[in-house]
Amino acid sequence: MRDVAVIGVGINKWGELWDKSLRDVFVEPALKAIDDAGVDHIDAMYVGCMSSGLFVAQEHLSSLLTDYLGMGPIPCCRVESACASGGLAFRQAYIDVASGANDIVLAGGVEKMTDVDGGGATYALATAADQEYEAFNGVTFPGLYALMATAHMHKYGTTREQLAHVAVKNHANGVLNPEAQFPMEVTVEQVLNSVLVADPLRLLDCSPITDGAAAVILCPLDMAKKIAKNGAAKIVASGHSTDTIAFHSRKDLTEIASTQRAAEKAYKMAGVGPNDIDFAEVHDCFTIAEICVTEALGFFEKGHGGKAAEAGETARDGKMPINPSGGLKSKGHPVGATGIAQIHEVVQQLRGNAGKRQLKNPKRGLAQNMGGSGGSSLVHILEAI
Repeated sequence: MRDVAVIGVGINKWGELWDKSLRDVFVEPALKAIDDAGVDHIDAMYVGCMSSGLFVAQEHLSSLLTDYLGMGPIPCCRVESACASGGLAFRQAYIDVASGANDIVLAGGVEKMTDVDGGGATYALATAADQEYEAFNGVTFPGLYALMATAHMHKYGTTREQLAHVAVKNHANGVLNPEAQFPMEVTVEQVLNSVLVADPLRLLDCSPITDGAAAVILCPLDMAKKIAKNGAAKIVASGHSTDTIAFHSRKDLTEIASTQRAAEKAYKMAGVGPNDIDFAEVHDCFTIAEICVTEALGFFEKGHGGKAAEAGETARDGKMPINPSGGLKSKGHPVGATGIAQIHEVVQQLRGNAGKRQLKNPKRGLAQNMGGSGGSSLVHILEAI
């Protein structure tokens, strides 16, 4: 297996992109990534997309997107793992390059979610849950994560205010991200007084519906050192795991076991531990998700994720900076693109190109992306070169 690096990244402004089709939304950051990498071709492409058939009635993205990117007839694969589709597309691209099958590979992610109404979006997203036991009986993802929050509060004493601090911190970071959908600061009081969605979660605890895309270019490490136009980051680990799709089948509602197992694989592969990570982009689809994920990744003891957020340990200047991009909460959550956008942020931070949100000299970053309520998880670790 060859060592692999990321040499190019691209993203567009996320939000409600009414004037752009899915193909337009994807092609823009894909071309940015190609230009950023300084390459004149790609050998293959992997695209994460959860549900384009339900959101915009378009399948067969492998043909559509290579065509409109002007890269046909290269091989392309559309990858789906619910909200972890982007992370899994990145893993497949990594394996492709590491195996020697191809040299220059684009990993992208895209979702156009606002072409349907709220009910249509809720229906599409609910397909990532267990249809017979959860969706059929009316359980939505806010409901599932509300159960997680309630269980965490009961077991560990996590407070409503601690959940709010996650949103406050991520919006403070998102203000510094020009691509973020909601680059606005919020206060603890605003979070606590926002509209109740699923008790105890309120509107400002929830990530939004978003249109957007992101793309990165991978190649062998030895090639990256010769051709990278704007610097590169080495991929040192890729961990992947699944769990039961039905929430009620899990041993502990406060734990995201798929993330814990994926992290264990990634740490072993990289030869590092949680204390060796300088910052992380994690899947904060809801504020409780960030708390549980930081515990699953080993950054904080179980039950202490909320306390860490409240104490400022996850802020950009804290002990373990989490989501300097603004996370899903502020940056947005076009479900198929989120995993790639996390890699985009990690690479930019390691290059020292993250602008006003740049961390102080990070050497190693982690990206964690998961599907549904944790039925699948990806953990990647990258290092500065």
